[in-house]
Amino acid sequence: MMSNNKFKILIVEDEANILSFIKANLEISDYQVICAETCALGMMMYASYHPDIIVLDLGLPDRDGLSLIQDVREADTVPIIVLSARSGEMDKVEALDLGANDYITKPFSLSVLLLKLMARIRAVLRSHRYSEKNEGNHIGKFQFQDLMIDYDKRQVLVDGKEIDLTQTEYNILTFLSIHAGKVLTYAAIIQAVWGYSDYGSVKKLQVNMKNIRKKMGVTPGEKRYIVNELGVGYRMLAEDEE
Repeated sequence: MMSNNKFKILIVEDEANILSFIKANLEISDYQVICAETCALGMMMYASYHPDIIVLDLGLPDRDGLSLIQDVREADTVPIIVLSARSGEMDKVEALDLGANDYITKPFSLSVLLLKLMARIRAVLRSHRYSEKNEGNHIGKFQFQDLMIDYDKRQVLVDGKEIDLTQTEYNILTFLSIHAGKVLTYAAIIQAVWGYSDYGSVKKLQVNMKNIRKKMGVTPGEKRYIVNELGVGYRMLAEDEE
């Protein structure tokens, strides 16, 4: 019988060495770990144990892992981190647009994989708790390093100094902050901010993002506050991320 005082993580992965390595290290970090090697078993475990987060491989023996994302998203918003050898931009976009919270490409080193996964698990869990509490409310404050967003006053401060953003720039930054730690595709951001997509929407978003970063004092290529997932979208950094 599992106790209820730990986060439960469901790993759906058919590579035995990766599965055992991740499971052992997550358990050392005080997570409860449930394992499945197929989509079918993964759905059974999901329905039985109601995990707090799912770590999902896509190349599974019975079905594509994307189908599990679709099935789970019909039921609830449990965070899903994809762990896949597929590194193409369209693979990432498809998984994220279906409802995955994050996407990690499997590196050659298991130790590197573990470091990335642990950081993303902490970030996604934190983001999920925060967004459940604040989605639709936009109340209170968001704080990360020296960035502070006061939703009540509609103010953005960096190192205590107010940043003058346009309405569109503020809406983009607010949407990213509410989902901090989650990769948001260009399409998701455009839909949330403008409510429609047209020719040139991605370019329009990129121009606004460039202006936001400049006003925040971020130099080109610097990974501070917001990370650009090239060809995919953007992610606001969260606690426990470098």
